[in-house]
Amino acid sequence: MNHEQTAPRITKADIEANIASEFYFSVANGVEGASQLGTSVASWTGWDHVTLCAIILCNGTKIIGINYGPVSRENFDPEEGRRLARENAVQQIWPLMGYAMRQRLFEQSGDAQ
Repeated sequence: MNHEQTAPRITKADIEANIASEFYFSVANGVEGASQLGTSVASWTGWDHVTLCAIILCNGTKIIGINYGPVSRENFDPEEGRRLARENAVQQIWPLMGYAMRQRLFEQSGDAQ
């Protein structure tokens, strides 16, 4: 039995092609920036292990992925934090692109009015 999928679908390559830019930073970076602007900030110990991945898609949509870091500070690995934050952001892109594809297919089907 042939299970080759030929119907339209979103692939990992589609997701990657739809990413215009991405940036990584820790919450501590944001807290530090806020304090430099004169904003009073509470103790921010540990925020350096919370990693954010900000992705901007080609159409301007912004996605934020978060990795909250390990339970034990000694296990923190910045590369792993970035990888997991990006993975979290990419997981949010799938349904957005799926919806956009479904809408295009609906409009092309002639059922749209």
